[in-house]
Amino acid sequence: MAHVSNYNLDQKFDFTASTKKALFIGLGIGAVLLILGILVAIFGGGDHGHAEEAGGHAFHWYQRLYANLWINNVYFTGIAVIGVFFFAIQYAAQAGWSAGILRVMLSLGNWLPIAAVLMIVTFFIANHDLFHWTHSYLFDKDDLEHYDKIIDGKGSFFYWPMEKGTFPIFYIVRMFAFFGIWIFFFNKLKNLSFAEDNLTGSHNWSAIRKWSAIFLILFGITSSISAWDWVMSIDTHWFSTMFGWYVFASWFVAGLSVITLITVFLKEKGYLEMVNENHIHDLGKFVFAFSIFWTYIWFSQFLLIYYANIPEESVYFVERLSSDVYSPFIFVNLALNFVLPFLVLMTRDAKRHSIFLKVVCSLIILGHWFDFFLMVQPGTLGHNGGFGLMEVGMLLVFASAFGFVALKSLAKNKLVAKNHPMLEESYHHHI
Repeated sequence: MAHVSNYNLDQKFDFTASTKKALFIGLGIGAVLLILGILVAIFGGGDHGHAEEAGGHAFHWYQRLYANLWINNVYFTGIAVIGVFFFAIQYAAQAGWSAGILRVMLSLGNWLPIAAVLMIVTFFIANHDLFHWTHSYLFDKDDLEHYDKIIDGKGSFFYWPMEKGTFPIFYIVRMFAFFGIWIFFFNKLKNLSFAEDNLTGSHNWSAIRKWSAIFLILFGITSSISAWDWVMSIDTHWFSTMFGWYVFASWFVAGLSVITLITVFLKEKGYLEMVNENHIHDLGKFVFAFSIFWTYIWFSQFLLIYYANIPEESVYFVERLSSDVYSPFIFVNLALNFVLPFLVLMTRDAKRHSIFLKVVCSLIILGHWFDFFLMVQPGTLGHNGGFGLMEVGMLLVFASAFGFVALKSLAKNKLVAKNHPMLEESYHHHI
């Protein structure tokens, strides 16, 4: 019988020039398309100046750029933190099957410091163009034309302890706190995991388990509130009690798809020798199961709002379904994120063959990007939004940069946690 010691556990990923070239080509194509998209928006009628009013304000091309920045910031931040979350789950659950791919999960978290800078800078530059509640006149009771009683009632959630409509200190402190917590726990778990390579015994495993359990509790709170802050507050009048779950579900499926793609990529390059089709099957099952979970949350939120038919709730779906710009993407969203994974990954064989997983996971990553596109664009751009060169370009830039950061981190340390106490169990994993 083969033993785990038969494998090279000191293997490091060689981030080759050809892999870097492929990512830089993706980045370059994205940048070109983004610039073309900006030029089309400026000279091709995308900047309406005073000719067309969007929500009472003249629309300018850079608002679409800001909305795209926000979509990608939120989306890739979520994928990064899901890497840390899924890593923590393995330890909290004392999972053995995943011991060989733990470093793949952890690699996603390296995007978090970059995400923090991008997110904070984008908010300070673009807050008035993204968030309606940042306008001070909404809170002025003497301004009868613009005063908004509902937003005024929610004002303390953004501005406390300062006066509403001034500086959203409570909101910004939360943003710093979320990234601070996520980056602290990512670094803590990463350092403990890599230190384990030079230690014997299970002391570090127990320490990682303890820190993982604490992180999971904090993640549950921070991921929900960040969803309210960064996405739900765009449609300031509207709210959904399921929104935190909904954003988490979207992030989780996208994160699982990225982990699966990187694992398959490494396997095909000859790395992760001890990872076999049983481990790949498990990743496929996670993607399949949580695609259905996302659909369950999507449908529950939609059905409750549809059935109750309360105008202040239904407006969210009405403005998307009745829009020529966005209504087609609701069906694209459901097709890519539910119909495709449900039909393709239903069989056992499909979850064990990398060709199916590569196609489905790539389309799911695109599909959940569309999910965030539908969450952000209607509330920020109204009928001036859409899917064009700018959107494709920005997505390619972010995806290529994210891939570069994750793979670069994998090249720095050993690919397998060689002193993980459950490595033997992982090798003999069979389903």
